[in-house]
Amino acid sequence: MADKLKITLVKSPIGAVPKQKATVEALGLRKLNKTVEMPDNEAIRGMIWHVRHLVKVEEV
Repeated sequence: MADKLKITLVKSPIGAVPKQKATVEALGLRKLNKTVEMPDNEAIRGMIWHVRHLVKVEEV
């Protein structure tokens, strides 16, 4: 596993399930094409897995 993950919101969560919208918000992604760096752990990876169609992930 990498030390950190760079997560970018690439698709709008407007039409997504409310739980997926909440997950995107919890990841700290509020606007399209914005990027956040999060620690690489199982909890974050699980959140990413649930919204994998909305985000792009890079290992840092």
